[in-house]
Amino acid sequence: MRTGNRQPRSRRAPKRRTFDVINPSSGKVLASYPIASPTQVRQKVDRAREAFRSWGKMDPEDRAVFLSHFAEILRKRRDEYATTMTLEMGKIIRESVAEVEKCAWGAEYFAKNGPKFLEPEIIATDAMRSYVAFHPRGVLGSIMPWNFPMWQIVRFAIPALIAGNSIIVKPASATPQSALNLEGGFKEAGLPEDVFQVVVGDRTTATALIRSPVSVVSLTGSVGTGVAVAREASKDVKKVVLELGGSDPFIVAEDADLDVAATGAVAGRFVNCGQSCIAAKRFFVVDSVADDFIEKFAERMKALQIGDPLDPATDIGPLVNEGQRNEIESQVRDAAAKGARIVLGGKRVRRSGWYFEPTLLADVTKEMRVLREETFGPVAPVLTVPDLDSAIREANDSEFGLGASLWTRDLARADALARGIESGLVFINGVVKSDPRMPFGGVKHSGVGRELSRYGLLEMVNIKTVEVFPASKADQTTHVE
Repeated sequence: MRTGNRQPRSRRAPKRRTFDVINPSSGKVLASYPIASPTQVRQKVDRAREAFRSWGKMDPEDRAVFLSHFAEILRKRRDEYATTMTLEMGKIIRESVAEVEKCAWGAEYFAKNGPKFLEPEIIATDAMRSYVAFHPRGVLGSIMPWNFPMWQIVRFAIPALIAGNSIIVKPASATPQSALNLEGGFKEAGLPEDVFQVVVGDRTTATALIRSPVSVVSLTGSVGTGVAVAREASKDVKKVVLELGGSDPFIVAEDADLDVAATGAVAGRFVNCGQSCIAAKRFFVVDSVADDFIEKFAERMKALQIGDPLDPATDIGPLVNEGQRNEIESQVRDAAAKGARIVLGGKRVRRSGWYFEPTLLADVTKEMRVLREETFGPVAPVLTVPDLDSAIREANDSEFGLGASLWTRDLARADALARGIESGLVFINGVVKSDPRMPFGGVKHSGVGRELSRYGLLEMVNIKTVEVFPASKADQTTHVE
């Protein structure tokens, strides 16, 4: 038997898990970030629940003051925040600046209008007094993507905050600093501690957030991710708001102004290098004008400048990562192999980073992946159709239903045409875009629920029926549930 003093074994601290953020224009590492553990996520949610106790009781007009201050901070730090977005995910700097400005506009809009949206709605019933109240739900969780790394957080967060909720945001692993900049902006604006928090990490972090005691989960992402999030949230019967994929049709009628339509096609397809849920992705053109439209579209595409996204003269920057570029390249190769004509582009750009040429495809058929799948990059497939009715039928033949744009001079038909398109947004002679004043969301596999406007705000509240009867007289009516 061995005697004497034993030295205790030293326990190694568990290795901290991290992830790298890659600059897509150079392929080099920008920074590394720690992955939040489930315990850390739960701690943040607990702090948010405590913060909600006072924030949720505050008058909406008082909450609006913080949002107005936040808009001021966004404008003050516009260039700093815009540069971060461009470095993290490759968005050209002009679009990054515009995104910060849009965030400020959204904050101002809900600061001004949010309190009115939350006023009780008086309803005449058998009660002495009855109304619909709009009360906060508590702590809301949000899982957000990389393609609009500030605006997509803001369009969820601002309505949620004015309604009196506290929130936890899990940003995409490609763009954590953009989210942390928002957290810093809210802090600088004086928002009470722990009302808006960011939790950085990976899929395990997102899962921990869904499983935590949040009352609503909001996601912007792919259909597959949306299904997984909804399934996980349903285990605790949690409400979900899902903004998922889109394969928006761009319909050109025989009477369209082709110059205007071609200019709109460039703006609608190549925003954010084509990496937008509401970018135009399937072009349906009536065959009598197809050749002229394709020529005008190609002419405008040739003017697009590919380059450093930090250069204000650049129109097309890199895709977010190598995998995204490979996917776009694979979709273009599939189309070419099945008979599509490459009018313009079709190749990688010879420079560092994840660049792909703006690409125009003609003679496209429905058997090609570029029409069956969501093309998240700078590729425009054109399919010719015999007439406008055929174009709308083809446009509706999709699992997606987010946005749609239709170009015609016949404005008398605009409402009827809009009614026939199966999507959450329809723009006549305009490029699809979000607007704080209008609801945003889709149908079919493009999502559940709405963001922005009063309709988006109402997704974030408990819509409560309140009926008041006299204390001295009981309700004698026969009740049916």
